[in-house]
Amino acid sequence: MTLTDTTSTRTIVAPDYRPTRAGRPRGRLVYGIPYVVFTGALAIIFLYPLVWTTVSSFSPQAGSAQTDGWGFGNYESLANFQAGIWVYLGNSLFVSLLTVILTLVTSFLGGYAFARFSFPGKNLLFLLVLAILMVPYATLLIPLYVILNAIGLNNSLVGVALVLTMFQLPFSMFMMRISFESIPKEMDEAALVDGCNSFSALWRVLLPAVKPGLITVGLFAFLTAWNDFIAPLILITDTNRMTLPLAVANLRGQVMGVIDYGATEAGVVVLALPCVVLFLVLQRHYVRGFMSGAFKG
Repeated sequence: MTLTDTTSTRTIVAPDYRPTRAGRPRGRLVYGIPYVVFTGALAIIFLYPLVWTTVSSFSPQAGSAQTDGWGFGNYESLANFQAGIWVYLGNSLFVSLLTVILTLVTSFLGGYAFARFSFPGKNLLFLLVLAILMVPYATLLIPLYVILNAIGLNNSLVGVALVLTMFQLPFSMFMMRISFESIPKEMDEAALVDGCNSFSALWRVLLPAVKPGLITVGLFAFLTAWNDFIAPLILITDTNRMTLPLAVANLRGQVMGVIDYGATEAGVVVLALPCVVLFLVLQRHYVRGFMSGAFKG
């Protein structure tokens, strides 16, 4: 835009603040370019290995079941490995779902108790729960193996789920406590005035309010149980009860030291696919769950 001064011959050129197609001034678009470049570079760095593995699982490779042309030969080799891919998928799904259910129920009730009730030693007990995070994961597996053996849960998928649930509880309990604390206590009081008892208020009023936190806890529990390798390696001895990560790892140790990289890459893709789909579907709730207690501090 150009302005002409009537008292002289000077011409004043005003800055161009016309909005772009997105409705933002042009100056802001320039400052956003470094951010887009930086985040795009990070996305490429993290996504490249997964994309490369996916493409390689369909591509022809020497020493694999897919030697000529593109196809599903590597996935057929994975499906026929030992007990079969469906057995290992079922084992992983059972362990993951049981871990999610136990984690959600325990952290939901425990987080509600720590957030809404006052009792002697509450903060000390909560610190003891969080103290599990300070203990290295691998150091507890051998004592846990002895305990599971004593109660008859050795070489059991239920035992693996119980161990994974125990290691998920510190984060899950913390997450649910701050989720409940971000909800005003007036909501509980209003529900009680309307005729609800404590359990009805928890189920009908507070449960929908903390749903983002529950989704975050459940997603973390599922991803941890689905991808865990150490616990099944120590606690499972029967090949028919192996989870998928353990089966994929055993797939690499073939006869005469020959490794079927094509089938291994197919196993990695099968492992990653549910995690990617769940994260994309629940991403909005996942972010809301993390932000639920951000302003509570």
